[in-house]
Amino acid sequence: MAIQKKRPNLLLIMCDQMRGDCLGIDGHPDVKTPYLDTLATQGTLFERAYSACPSCIPARAALLTGMSQRRHKRVGYMDGVAWDYPDMLPAVLGRNGYHTEAIGKMHVHPPLARCGFHNLTLHDGYLGYYRRPERPWIEHQSVHDAYLAFLKDRHGVDADPGDTGIECNSWVARPWIYDEMEHPTNWAVTKSLEFLRRRDRSLPFFLKVSFVRPHPPWDAPQAYFDMYADKTLRPPAMGDWAEQTPSRQYDSYLGCGDAELRRQAMAGYYASITHMDHQIGRLMLALGEEGVLENTLIVFTSDHGEMLFDHGLFRKLSPYQGSVRIPLAIRAGWNIRKGAQQIPTSGGVAELRDIAPTLLDCAGIEIPETMDGVSLLPQIYGKGEPAREYLHGEHAFGEVAYGDLSNHYIVTERDKYIWYSQSGREQYFDLRRDPREEHDAIADADPGRVDALRAFLIKELGGREEGYTDGTRLIAGQMPVSLLSE
Repeated sequence: MAIQKKRPNLLLIMCDQMRGDCLGIDGHPDVKTPYLDTLATQGTLFERAYSACPSCIPARAALLTGMSQRRHKRVGYMDGVAWDYPDMLPAVLGRNGYHTEAIGKMHVHPPLARCGFHNLTLHDGYLGYYRRPERPWIEHQSVHDAYLAFLKDRHGVDADPGDTGIECNSWVARPWIYDEMEHPTNWAVTKSLEFLRRRDRSLPFFLKVSFVRPHPPWDAPQAYFDMYADKTLRPPAMGDWAEQTPSRQYDSYLGCGDAELRRQAMAGYYASITHMDHQIGRLMLALGEEGVLENTLIVFTSDHGEMLFDHGLFRKLSPYQGSVRIPLAIRAGWNIRKGAQQIPTSGGVAELRDIAPTLLDCAGIEIPETMDGVSLLPQIYGKGEPAREYLHGEHAFGEVAYGDLSNHYIVTERDKYIWYSQSGREQYFDLRRDPREEHDAIADADPGRVDALRAFLIKELGGREEGYTDGTRLIAGQMPVSLLSE
């Protein structure tokens, strides 16, 4: 569906670990996102957008390849695996005359793999795998991370984003200790503005700006902490099915037992989101000043969500809404729309794999056969059917300590079925009546509906190497893998 003969500019704004409900326009009672709300108001907000494999690497693989997790093979988190995919989004755009630029987080291997981008200006956050002394020097984060070089240039060779004392998966929060303009969130936008000024103006551009926040550390500047410090915040969701007192009270996956630390963490998380929102406003202003805003398709999304203590859980990887539901807003500039109106919201089930086909469709470029995703452009104009009837999501845990958390889910516009592959535990949620998943209705749901969703999962897992199904039933207790070999 080519929109116009003159190819538009493409801007993909991605953040890390942002819940789909953490937008003012989505009805969140606490977090403030004025610029993202404006972007969504002027475009289309996808109310049921998901990350099929909710951790950084597999989610980003889906984004750049347009593939389902079965095809890109990353069904859990694993560092150090080369990105060797045909027809990644920036490569296809580059072959078709686009000037392509990536700023911020990539989280690929090897770290400086361009994946088709003409240029990378990286900040991947804190990646422990690439900080180990046994890593080859060309892979060590101190070598390839442009932001670390920027910070060390200003504050000495020992300066590091971890100088706050907060590690990269912590619920501890405290304000940024350096100048606000030196924060990674500000830096990513500053570098984006430099690209806009110095780009090849004879070509359309594809700019991917990828923030590390609101992934921990939650270290927004003081002014943003102050917005939430004394505010009464909505308590986390707590399902009637959840373990009210988790056995591991201070666990990086299973929550925090200290109520005050939880409150501080939520304030820090929201502060990081509002800080990022204001910097996105700075970027939008620059697009207007450059005179390219109305000839640019803008997509905003996240790689996955954050449980934020819902049901006693923390981080991502879980099959629940806090982890798997992501924000997704698409704004087509007026010159792209040519008088057509975007619908304000879409209730169809969308996924990260749909973003690459959407951008290629907007550019009038044929979508490669390797891509499983579908273009969302027809939906934003209210002219197309939802992309899919259901979505299969999953996350494998290779670690012995957390292997029992390996899970699969089937989600539709109205409900969700969950299967834990090691124990065989099943859950069912009516998302229209219970959007926060506070009642597990597996015992009182229509058995026929549960059977239908289970059948979808059996179909999706058919022929998988783990042996999760024989084609007629689900088989629990099979060894999970994080990377499929076939």
